[in-house]
Amino acid sequence: MLRVAVVGSGPSGVYTAQALVRQTAVPGIRVHVLDRLPCPYGLVRYGVAPDHEKIKSLQGNLRTVLEDEGVSFLGDVEVGAHGLTPAGLLELYHAVVYCVGAARDRRLGVPGEELRGSFSATEFVSWYSAHPDAARDGFGLDGPGAVVVGAGNVAVDVARLLVRRAAELAPTDVPQGALEALAASGVREVHMVARRGPGQAKFTTKELRELGALPDTRVRVDPAELALDPACADPSALAALPAVSRRNLEVVRGWAADGGSAPRGIRLRFFLRPVEILGTDGRVTGVRFERTEPDGDGGVRGTGRYEEIEAGLVLRAVGYRGVPLPGLPFDAERGTVPHAQGRVLRDGAVSPGEYVAGWIKRGPTGVIGTNRPCAKETAASLLADAPALARRRVADDPVARLRALGHEPVPWAGWLAIERAEVALGGALGRERVKIPDWAGLRAAARGLPGP
Repeated sequence: MLRVAVVGSGPSGVYTAQALVRQTAVPGIRVHVLDRLPCPYGLVRYGVAPDHEKIKSLQGNLRTVLEDEGVSFLGDVEVGAHGLTPAGLLELYHAVVYCVGAARDRRLGVPGEELRGSFSATEFVSWYSAHPDAARDGFGLDGPGAVVVGAGNVAVDVARLLVRRAAELAPTDVPQGALEALAASGVREVHMVARRGPGQAKFTTKELRELGALPDTRVRVDPAELALDPACADPSALAALPAVSRRNLEVVRGWAADGGSAPRGIRLRFFLRPVEILGTDGRVTGVRFERTEPDGDGGVRGTGRYEEIEAGLVLRAVGYRGVPLPGLPFDAERGTVPHAQGRVLRDGAVSPGEYVAGWIKRGPTGVIGTNRPCAKETAASLLADAPALARRRVADDPVARLRALGHEPVPWAGWLAIERAEVALGGALGRERVKIPDWAGLRAAARGLPGP
């Protein structure tokens, strides 16, 4: 029997487990899906906005895999803690697949980024998603203005959540503390700012259109900024854009022509590059931007003209980077683990039994579904190596060895207990289900104990 550990229970990890246990070429594979959190599903639980119920419903598909008889979920097991190293995992399993994502946000690299009120979008998403590592002190929602730097779906998500009314979020599983803070928020206008034009933005049209469907909210776009985008003036440049970019331009043009008003507003700004986050007494008061313009080669250049936007909150949503895992090789420039078709490379040579899939393999690119072919490629490499891997002796009982190291793995039954506790918490608050936002509460719920 081939015993495999998959580290990470997000889509890439679950798709890898699925590819391994549902094939027939190598029978008898057992997969343990390890996660440092007591809860499965990775960014589907802790990264998808609470009002995106359709995407969150993907948890049902992931659940089916994790309930497969060939798969065991082991939460609250962190590689690098309690003496558990990559080398140690290879003593417990014939193969280990690392699906640990890209957990660190990219920084702007401008003065003032450390001021109070300046955060990554990752931190904000973790807070309203009840990640147990998230800050609990709020995000300076006194208002009235906020700036979101970025032009992708994460930027769209956080801008939308900043102007959502609490009544619209109450039916979701957003944690109670975040719901109350958003209900008391003074933010009335959100500036979503990109250094290039709408033709180069990374958001998808469906998510973009959601901004225009928000009640009591107007989306505004400056026609003069649209005019800077070559695709708005040159039909051939427009035709050369991908279809999604053309659809995005159509949506944005409609907002530029809208002269209505509403109690809340989202302003899409283009061709502005942040050069400094401004502050007084250590607190954010705004952002200074340099106007950019197309450079003729698909990029932008500075113009030497500047403007400032007042804001008490700044969120950067400019991408993610992989984080080194002690004991694994790491390409600091790419933010990934070096590999060949998913096989980990150490000093350029394949490391037997070690594999990667997902963002830590290819970088933070694609959508959730992109993880499926990525996982299949890695699984195919592992299956091709299976005869050699199976000859190596490993521990008879890896779970017992994990416990001996000081880990207290949360099994699938523990996760089901967390689900029941969150439903009970929701009922006590007059809501359907409310996420438990802290480590102590999750661990207590997993063991069927009352919350702290």
